[in-house]
Amino acid sequence: MTAQGPDVDRELVAAATELARTRCHGEQHTMAAAARARDGRIVTGLNAYHFTGGPCAELVVIGTAAAQGAYDLTTVVAVGDGGRGVVPPCGRCRQVLLDYFPALGVIVGTGDRLRTVAITDLLPESYIWADHRNAGHGTG
Repeated sequence: MTAQGPDVDRELVAAATELARTRCHGEQHTMAAAARARDGRIVTGLNAYHFTGGPCAELVVIGTAAAQGAYDLTTVVAVGDGGRGVVPPCGRCRQVLLDYFPALGVIVGTGDRLRTVAITDLLPESYIWADHRNAGHGTG
């Protein structure tokens, strides 16, 4: 893939990178995320690190987007503090992102190899919460 191919939302990466650079200070905030809403808005958020497992930046973005009336996100990216660059979502975030936005694009990769992949590619053969919730079935 070429450097930041045409499928990469460069404005989104820049927003998350700038947020990580300017707002990630100390141990409480180490990751920034940015998401594109279907209407074109960019929504951002920071993680709230805590030893009990505080929310990741991607999960904060979901809540922030909903608070702003943006319920349909199309693309998301997370960027680490200290110039770490794009960081792929953890397993918990992958599952939540899939459940909320099954058609979501996720920007992954490093340096000049950034690309956008479908959330379903990051979590193949996954449990789809909505499939079971809508059918009235529990888990287990």
